Parts: sequence; structure tokens; C-alpha cells
Amino acid sequence: MADKETTGTLFGVPYNFERPSVGRMLSAYWQPGEGMLVEKPFGIGYTLNLANWRSWVILAVAGVLFWQERGDEAAPADDEPVEVVVDD
Repeated sequence: MADKETTGTLFGVPYNFERPSVGRMLSAYWQPGEGMLVEKPFGIGYTLNLANWRSWVILAVAGVLFWQERGDEAAPADDEPVEVVVDD
């Protein structure tokens, strides 16, 4: 059986299926001097570079949206009947 490539790109999207090490995992998410998105240490696509301030803005916005969504579920629902008046 032929050896399959474990890293490369497919239609411009990077992939990496090599077994990740702790050092590679840590260095993948913290790359000073790089852009907001960096290649994933394992899997397909890109991930956030936590050394870039824009990534923290994205995480903060996602956190606020998640908190707001969870807050709407916690509000008590009015289960009382509603009176509807219809004029003829």
C-alpha cells in the first residue's frame, strides 16, 4: 500500500494529519508576527492566532453574543392566558 501524504493543501486549504505534539499544539496557537488566522496544528483549515489582538476581539464578540443568547433563555416566560377582544 502506498504511503499517503499527511500534510499539504487541498484547493488552497491546508490540512495536517500528523500526530500532534504538545510543543506543536502550543506554538500553533501563539505565533507573534503572523496574521489573525494560522494553519491548524491538526485537522483541516485555519484557527485563531492568539498572539494577534484581532483574535481576542473576535473571541470577546462571540462571548458577548453567547452570553446574550443564554440570558434570553433564563428570562421567565409569561404562560398566563391572554385576553383577546374582537370588535364586530
